[in-house]
Amino acid sequence: MSSLATVHKHISNLEEKGLVKRGYNQSRSIDVLPPRGRMKQFMGLNSTATMVPLYGRIGASQPFESVEQPPEELRFSDFTKSSQEVFAVEVSGDSMQDEGILDHDYVLVEKTKTARNGEIVLALVGNEENTLKRFYKEGDKVRLQPSNATMKPIIVPAESVEIQGRVIAVLRKY
Repeated sequence: MSSLATVHKHISNLEEKGLVKRGYNQSRSIDVLPPRGRMKQFMGLNSTATMVPLYGRIGASQPFESVEQPPEELRFSDFTKSSQEVFAVEVSGDSMQDEGILDHDYVLVEKTKTARNGEIVLALVGNEENTLKRFYKEGDKVRLQPSNATMKPIIVPAESVEIQGRVIAVLRKY
C-alpha cells in the first residue's frame, strides 16, 4: 500500500466495530475477535451455547435396549435452517397446555405474515394484544383456537389479525 494512514484508518474502524483488538503499545499486534450477536448469526457461526451433544433416543414409555452410538450434534440451526428470521418469546398462561406448551416455556417463532389453517401462530389482535393460538381462517373471520378445553376461541374479523410468526419449536427449563 502506498499510504500507511489508509491501513491505520481501516484497522481503527474494525477496532471500533469490535471485530479486532490491537495490543497496547505493540506494533503489528492485532487479534481478530469472535463475532457477536447479529453478526455471528449473519456469518452462520455456531458457539458452544447453540450446540449440544445428541446421544440418541431414550424410552419414555417402555424401556428399550440401549445401543452405544457416537454422539451427534443438536444445534438451534437444526430447527431454523429453512427460516430467514427466528426469534423466541416466553409463554405466559395455559391456553396452549394441550399442545404441551406450558406457562414459562419458550417458543421459537419463525417470522412470517402468513399462516395455514391449523398452524400455531403468534398473532396481534386489533393492534393491541399478542396471543399464541392455532390459526383458522373461516371466510371473513379468523378463529384463534386455544388448546385448552376450558377456554373459548377468539373469533374476530380477519382484517383485525396480523400474523407475526409461526411456532417451530418449544423449549422448557426445569
